[in-house]
Amino acid sequence: MRTIDLNADLGEEVTDDPALLQVVTSANVACGYHAGTPAVMRSVCAEAADRGVAVGAQVSYADRENFGRVPHDVAFEVLREQVADQVGTLASIARDCGTEVRYVKPHGALYHRVLDDEEQATAVLAGSGSLPVLGMPGALLREAAAAGRGTFHEGFPDRGYTADGRLVPRGLPGDLVTDQDAIVAQALRLAGSVDSLCLHGDSPGAVRHATAVRSALERADLDLRPFA
Repeated sequence: MRTIDLNADLGEEVTDDPALLQVVTSANVACGYHAGTPAVMRSVCAEAADRGVAVGAQVSYADRENFGRVPHDVAFEVLREQVADQVGTLASIARDCGTEVRYVKPHGALYHRVLDDEEQATAVLAGSGSLPVLGMPGALLREAAAAGRGTFHEGFPDRGYTADGRLVPRGLPGDLVTDQDAIVAQALRLAGSVDSLCLHGDSPGAVRHATAVRSALERADLDLRPFA
C-alpha cells in the first residue's frame, strides 16, 4: 500500500488544534517567532504525543506583527541563531511531553525565500542540526540532500500553483483554493508525487477540509502515516 503524510500548521492560535490533530499525521508547530507561545507549544506537543502525530519545528523570521509572511534580509549568523533558538525551544518542550522534534520546515516568507536564497537556506540548515527537512524543491532541499540529511517534498491541496510549480503568492488572485471538492481533487493529484500534503491551519474550514482530504486519501487506498 502506498503511504502519504498529511501535515498542518499548528500552534498558531488561529485554528482548532485538537480537532486537526485527530486528522493529520504530522504537525508543523509554530515556535514563537511568527506565532505561538510555550504554553501553546506544550499543548500541541502533548496532544500529538498521545495521538502518535509527528512533531516538526516550523521556523520563521522573527516577525509576529506580519505572521512571518514578509521577507527579511537577515544576516547569516542571526538567522542561524534564530532557527537554533526556535528548534531548541520546541525540542525541550516536546521532550517534556514524551515526544521529539522529527523535522524542520520553514514558515511563510522564509519558506519561499530559501527556495532560491542559498545563504538563508544554509543558515536554516546550520541552525537545525541534523533534522530532516520538509519543503518544496529548491535550494534548501538541495543543500540538505548534499549534506546527507533527509529531505521530503510536500504539496499544497489548498493553495494555487503557478505555471513553474511554485505557489501563487499570498494576496494575488488564485492564491487560495477554498472549494472543498477542488481541494480534495488537488490532494489526490499531488499524492502520487510528494511525501506529504499540507493543509493550512489558518485557512477557513481547515478542519472540514482536512477531514475530507483524509477520507478521500483513505478511499484511494493510501496509508496515512508520518513521513519522519
